Amino acid sequence: MKKRAVSLLLVAAMSAAMLAGCGDNAGNSGAGDNAGGNDAAADNQETGEQNSDAGSDEEAWQGTITVWSPQEDQDSGWLSAQCEAFSSAHPNWDITFEYGVCAEGDAKSTVTQDVEGSADVYMLANDNIPDLVAANALAELGGSYLDYVTTTNSQSIAASVTYNDAVVAFPFTSNTWFMYYDASVFSEDDIKSLDAMLEKGKVSFPLSNSWYIQAFYAANGCTLFGDGTDAAAGIDFSGDKAVAATEYLIDLAANPNFINDQDGAGMAGLRDGSVNAIFSGTWDAEAVKEALGDNFGVAALPTANIGGTEGQLKSFMGSKAIGVNPNAENMQAAMALAAYLAGEDAQKAHYEMRNILPTNINVEISDDPIAAAVAKVMTDTSIMQPLVSEMGNYWSPAENMGKAIVAGEVTYENAAQRTEEMNTTMNTDIAQ
Repeated sequence: MKKRAVSLLLVAAMSAAMLAGCGDNAGNSGAGDNAGGNDAAADNQETGEQNSDAGSDEEAWQGTITVWSPQEDQDSGWLSAQCEAFSSAHPNWDITFEYGVCAEGDAKSTVTQDVEGSADVYMLANDNIPDLVAANALAELGGSYLDYVTTTNSQSIAASVTYNDAVVAFPFTSNTWFMYYDASVFSEDDIKSLDAMLEKGKVSFPLSNSWYIQAFYAANGCTLFGDGTDAAAGIDFSGDKAVAATEYLIDLAANPNFINDQDGAGMAGLRDGSVNAIFSGTWDAEAVKEALGDNFGVAALPTANIGGTEGQLKSFMGSKAIGVNPNAENMQAAMALAAYLAGEDAQKAHYEMRNILPTNINVEISDDPIAAAVAKVMTDTSIMQPLVSEMGNYWSPAENMGKAIVAGEVTYENAAQRTEEMNTTMNTDIAQ
């Protein structure tokens, strides 16, 4: 059925050439045939428990499974250790693992270039799902695999891998952002309000990044596709509520205690003391801890007084997940491996080796302030990043608005006009 071998050097080169990031999400409508969701394969589910008898009744098979992951999972030894444990749990399968490098955010760009020649199992950012489904590059989950995702993850995380009413990947970590701060500058009360923080210290925020700027519009009642799933509802960044958010951002950009976080400015400022708070995710945790030392602080998002009303800033909530290529030579083995890599034991090891926070609700993490902050973001200070193809129309107009505000091109005089133009563009099909 398949397999055309793909050079690992080629995979690495393809990955390096692609632009990663959450702001590049031009989804395509239409779901491909997701055959391979395999209720039969689901009967052989592995969720990370080390059980040498788990695969003893499986039909003998010898073959190769290609797995793509970020470089860090291979450098740390996490991926090879988990694959070897999986192999031991399935003695009737003589598996050769072939590894390739592909960052989660690059999955849609890399895999869709050659779906049949891509990995059997690969990691992805959930905002890649619409394009991957349209390319028939993700197998639908069924049976006990589906049960595992829906019973061991929060509703928001399960929703993050659900597209066209089908679950198409196994989540293993959340993908969102929150606030790091210098605890010697800001108190526990200060960090509740962005406006209070701006009175006491320097705050850096990625205002020209469309994955972040929506937090202010969402705080004042703007919505993206209703609850994030209603394509017909469109994006509502219109009216007085949106104009008030734009005017707040005009003032924010002009505040002498504000620094736009672009090209690493925020992290550099934390290191030299010229910045006291930044907004980022788990990927910057170690660098922030090194920069702040004993003054390390982390929290969910603050509020902002927009148009005279205190509103809660809300980040996008997504996930990183593991998907299965419907073109895999052995769907049973590929699906079982994907489930194993997102299983409880594998998530524990991911956290211990790389500080990758688990989504499995059965994995307990004690005394981890970052985990506590992410948990609060999930419940109180986030909205689900929409998984509708029309979301692709959001990114560029939002980025352009942020850049124009930082450049001083958006003023109180033209804020209403520029906001309405942004909203119109967001709701215009880019293919037209």
